[in-house]
Amino acid sequence: MSKRDYYEILGINRDASEEDIKKAYRKLAMKHHPDRNPDNPKAEEQFKEAKEAYETLSDGQKRAAYDQYGHAAFEAGGMGGGNPFGSNGAGAQGFDFGDIFGDIFGGGRGGRSQAHRGADLRYNMEITLEEAARGTTKQIRIPVMEECETCHGTGAKPGTSPVTCSTCGGQGQVRVQQGFFSIQQTCPRCHGSGKQISSPCGTCHGSGRIKQHKTLEIKIPAGIDNGMRLRHSGHGEAGSHGAPHGDLYVEIHIKPHSVFERDGDDLHCEMPISFTTAALGGEIEIPTLDGAARIKIPPETQSGRQFRLRGKGIKGMRTHAHGDLHCHVIVETPSNLTDRQKELLREFEAISQQDTARHSPRAKSWMAKVKEFFGQ
Repeated sequence: MSKRDYYEILGINRDASEEDIKKAYRKLAMKHHPDRNPDNPKAEEQFKEAKEAYETLSDGQKRAAYDQYGHAAFEAGGMGGGNPFGSNGAGAQGFDFGDIFGDIFGGGRGGRSQAHRGADLRYNMEITLEEAARGTTKQIRIPVMEECETCHGTGAKPGTSPVTCSTCGGQGQVRVQQGFFSIQQTCPRCHGSGKQISSPCGTCHGSGRIKQHKTLEIKIPAGIDNGMRLRHSGHGEAGSHGAPHGDLYVEIHIKPHSVFERDGDDLHCEMPISFTTAALGGEIEIPTLDGAARIKIPPETQSGRQFRLRGKGIKGMRTHAHGDLHCHVIVETPSNLTDRQKELLREFEAISQQDTARHSPRAKSWMAKVKEFFGQ
C-alpha cells in the first residue's frame, strides 16, 4: 500500500513553517495517542503515521530530501543508500521528542510524578431579581470527589504506604525507543504517580478519593447580574496524590420578572394609562423594588413616552451607584364600551375632525410623508 503524503497527513501546506509543523503534529498526537484512545484500534496506526510525518518534516535535511524525492528518499538505495542523517536518535537538529511529548502529556526532561490538581466544578444557581438587587445567602448541596478519610488520600491500606514504582523508578514516566527515536510516555504501571500500592485502601479501593455530597453556604452580593460567576477557591474536587483541590464556580441565572426588565443597573417597566389620563394629564402610581412611587403625567402624553426615576434601579456591584427606573407609558384603548361611551367618542371624533392639524399633529405629518412617497 502506497504511503500518504506527509503534508497531507499533518494537514499543512508545503510551505508551512517549523512552528506550523509542530502545532499540527501536537494536535494529531493529542487526538490519536493510544493512551488516550484505548478503545480505538486504529489510533495507534494513525499516531505512528503522524509521528513518521513529523520526524521527517521537522528536520531540515530530511524535509529537503522528501520535497525533492518523496518517500523514495528514505527507501533502501534512495539517495545513494543508507541513512544520510546519522543514527543519534535525534536527527540532524538534535531534536528530542521528549520535549514535545512533555508538552502534551505533562512531563518534561527526566519526568516527574504526576499529582494532578482537582477538577473545577460549576454550579448553575437561579435567583430572583429582588435577590440579585439586594443580595442574599443560599445553601447548595453538590456531589464532589473528596480525599478519602481512611487513607488520607494515599490510596494505601492504613498501616501501609505506597512504594516507589519499580518500572519508572518514581519518575512517573518511561522512555520508549522506537527506531532511531526515543519518546517519553506515562508509566503504564503507576499511571504517572511514581508510586505503587501493594495493599489498596478498602474504602477508596486505592484511588485516594471517594464521592461525597457537600453542603456550602454561598453569599450572593447585591447588584450581581445575569451570567456572572462567583469563585470559591478550594471547593472543587480533591486533587490526586495530595495535590490541591480545584475551585467551585457558581454561575448566576436571574429568573424573568413579571414587572421589570433589567438592563445593566437600570430597570424598565411598562405602565398602562387610560386614554383620558394621557389626554388630560394626571398622576399615577408605579411599582419600584423599594415600594410604590408616584409620577405626574403631563397633558397630551403620547403612548410609549418614557419617564425616568433616578436612583430607583439597582445598586451596582462594582460602581456602588444606583441605576435608574425607566417607566414606559402605554395608552390603553378602552374596551367593552357602553352605548353612552360610544356616543360620546363619536361626538369627540366629529369635533376632532374639524381641525385635524391641531388635534392630530402626528397623523397630519404622517399623511404628508405618505403623499410625498407616492409623489402626490
